Parts: sequence; C-alpha cells; structure tokens
Amino acid sequence: MIIQCDFDGTITEEDVSFALLDTFAQGDWRKIFQQYRDNKISVGDFNAKAFATVKVGREELLEATRSRVKLRDGLHELVTYCQRRGFRLVIVSNGLDFYITSILNDAGLGNIEVHAAQTRFHPGGLGVQYIGPDGTPLSSDFKAAYTRLFLKQGYRLVYVGNGPSDISPASLAYHVFARDGLLDCCKERNLQCQPFNDLNDVVRGLELL
Repeated sequence: MIIQCDFDGTITEEDVSFALLDTFAQGDWRKIFQQYRDNKISVGDFNAKAFATVKVGREELLEATRSRVKLRDGLHELVTYCQRRGFRLVIVSNGLDFYITSILNDAGLGNIEVHAAQTRFHPGGLGVQYIGPDGTPLSSDFKAAYTRLFLKQGYRLVYVGNGPSDISPASLAYHVFARDGLLDCCKERNLQCQPFNDLNDVVRGLELL
C-alpha cells in the first residue's frame, strides 16, 4: 500500500505558496492564477511566472512560513500508523520543495519522501521547475505522473488531497480521502471518496480498508 498525499491545504491548513505570494510577490499574482484556473496556462507556467516576482531570499521566506503555517491535526499519527503497517507514505505536491522540506524538518518529520517543484534562488526572483519521475521537465500533470509510476510499481494506492489539482491522480486511486475542492470535484464526477476533516480521520479510514 502507498499513501500519496498532497501538501498545501492537506497536510497544512492553508496553502503555503499562496501565503508567500500574498506577502512577497510584486504585482498581481492572482491574475496569473486566474489564467491557470481558466486552463489558459499550466500549473508549471503559473508557478514559474508568479514566483519570478518574489525577490526575497530563502531565509526570509522560511521565516514567514514558520510564523503562520499550521500543520493539520493527525499528521504525526498518520506517519506513525503508516510506519507500523509498513505502508509507504509519499508527499507529491505542486508546491515548492524548499518550504515543504523545511516545514517537515521543523516538525521532526524530515524522513518523509517528498516530490515537489524544484526551486532555485537568484536575485532576479525564484526559479521553479517540475521534474517528472523519469527526470524530464513537466509543466503539468506532475502529481498524476507519480501516481502512474507508483501503480506501475505494483502498489495499491490511496490518495489524500484537498484541491481541484488532485482530481487527476485521485481518479487513478484505489481509495480517495478528499476535502474542499477535491471533494467537490469528486461529487461532480461521481468519483467515490471519503471526506475528512483532519488526518486522524484518514488514519481511522485506513484502518477500515
């Protein structure tokens, strides 16, 4: 069994990348986001364009995350449960690797496997790029690319997510835990899922599978 889990809004209570853009982006990043929501640009293009307007360094960004990010209840319990059952827990996120790994390290959970956008810091702004499981750059379908890899490796896959971008990998999963935008998408598509409020709900649901 593999548990593929989103990060922003799933493991955290709010979207960290949006919080950072609200604080540090120069210009109207939400206008770029609307282009992504309207399917005019890919998620890779959105992140590349939006974070290119962020001119501050890594430490200032990480300090901002430490002051406001709250992990969703039940994360440590989910990690412990997966370790006890021998399940592989993997975070696959459209978010940025530098803040995800930092947040997990601060929580004492730096050993969780993470796949996310790779970030490069330079004076002109942040460089953001998705690299797929085969090592080639991706502009979209990052999460589902890993889902397909895990299925090819023979895993029975459980998906945990909260947003519309999770619907593609969730549609490939054996079982889905959903909230917020993903829950709405599952209902629209008649995709069976189990709602959750916090990650303790996921643990209880896994015990029944």
